[in-house]
Amino acid sequence: MAQFQVMTELPSAYLSGRRSRILSLVGLGITLVLLVLVAASIGSVAIPLSTTYGIITDRVFPFLHISQTWQDTTATIVLDVRLPRVLLCGLVGAALATAGATYQGLFRNPLADPYLIGVAQGASLGAIIGFLLPIGWDIAGMGVIPLFAFLGALFATVTVYLLARVGKTLPVTTLILAGVALGALLGSIVSYLIISSGEKMHGIVFWLMGSFSLSRWLEFNIALPYVVVGTAIILIFARPLNIMQLDEEQAQQLGVNVERLKVILLSAATLITAASVAFVGTIGFVGIIIPHAVRLVWGADHRYLLPLAMLSGAIFMILADLLARTVLAPAEIPIGVITAICGAPFFLYLLWRRKKAIF
Repeated sequence: MAQFQVMTELPSAYLSGRRSRILSLVGLGITLVLLVLVAASIGSVAIPLSTTYGIITDRVFPFLHISQTWQDTTATIVLDVRLPRVLLCGLVGAALATAGATYQGLFRNPLADPYLIGVAQGASLGAIIGFLLPIGWDIAGMGVIPLFAFLGALFATVTVYLLARVGKTLPVTTLILAGVALGALLGSIVSYLIISSGEKMHGIVFWLMGSFSLSRWLEFNIALPYVVVGTAIILIFARPLNIMQLDEEQAQQLGVNVERLKVILLSAATLITAASVAFVGTIGFVGIIIPHAVRLVWGADHRYLLPLAMLSGAIFMILADLLARTVLAPAEIPIGVITAICGAPFFLYLLWRRKKAIF
């Protein structure tokens, strides 16, 4: 009888957890939409929320024939200045959080982040080379700095992969060690180039700390396909990623092609990370804090962890950028400073609450 009671309670608890996660996904999605409207309304020129809603709705759904009660300059501010910046913030936050959750699951290490295998250092080196080159060309509207940052991030990842690969296997420990070593090497080169950059040092340091100040629709449109494709691939492999949490040998026995899965997830996570940092710089703390916070609150099932981290990362990044451009307006704080200041205390609070729940 007691055994039957346990068997009937387990599905109930599972359904309850599943229902709460689905409701959380819906709630976070609604929050994200509302936050986009609010963030697009706040700035040096205050715009009523109803006006922002009307402008965006009129652009997205022109068949509704909304009567225009705003000036053209107001629509320009919302559609061409603030909205691309807010959407790029959300896209980058979602990408970094998703990549962080993937790396943490792949390495079975809650301290892993998107920059663990040298992506940040490679992007930084590429961006600095772009700063120092005496040219100002672009390809399809993509400037030399983001292009070199993107290529630098991919170069670092490919190098680490080739160094860590042993025959047909990719040992996780070797991959991490190779990433740390290459990251240290590239970091030293970056430091030397910074102190040798002369009058360009300020721009380089500001890029390294992250900023959305130059965001346009072009940057969003270029980064979007990479993030969408990479994220879709990661979400498809959420269930095998759950199995990977057991052990590589057990996962192999359960039918998971472990080495193939590593390559796919590593490539997808690196792709969305590189596409993100190429335009806004190396923004730290998001890829490690958001996935771990989501795991503490909603559990470690990657079928829910990944989309929850995606939405939470987008919300967090938009809020951080809102603070970055309003706290000391008209001056702007680097976004990396805000993410660290806001993220660390929140993360420590979650750990403290978790400790109290356990002990």
